[in-house]
Amino acid sequence: MSNLTHFNPFNELSRIDPLPGMGDLFKGFALRPILRDFEAEPQMKVEVSEDDKVYRVKAEVPGVKKEDIDVSVNGNRISISAEIREEKEEKKGEKVIRSERYYGKVSRSFTLDEEIDQGATQAKYTDGVLDLTLPKKPGTATKKITVS
Repeated sequence: MSNLTHFNPFNELSRIDPLPGMGDLFKGFALRPILRDFEAEPQMKVEVSEDDKVYRVKAEVPGVKKEDIDVSVNGNRISISAEIREEKEEKKGEKVIRSERYYGKVSRSFTLDEEIDQGATQAKYTDGVLDLTLPKKPGTATKKITVS
C-alpha cells in the first residue's frame, strides 16, 4: 500500500522563534498569531483501502459540484482534481461591509501497488464525498520474491 502524506510549509514557519533567548518578552508578536488570521486553502482529505480485488478511495471535496470534479486513472496512478468556488458577502442592511471570493483548484495524485482495470471503475459523489471503486487489473498482482 502506498503511503500518503500531506505537506504544509506553514507548519514549520509557526515554530520559528524570531528572537531566540528573549524568553516570553515578545511572545505575543510571534508568527503564530499572524498565520492564524489567514484562512487555509481548501485541502482534499483522502482515504484509501483495499481488498483482494478492489481499491476503494474516499476523497472529501465539500461544496463542489460533481461537474467540477475530474478523476483520471493511468495504470496504477490516480489523479483527482476539483474546481472550488467560494463566495462570502456580509451586509448591514443594503450596505456591503465585506465581500470575499476564492476560486481555485485542489488536487491529489497517488500511486497504488497494482494497476487498475479502467473499464470497470466507478465513481459516486454524495454529500461532499467522492467514492471511487477501482478494480485491480487481473494478472498484475505484485509478486513477493524470497531473498536467499
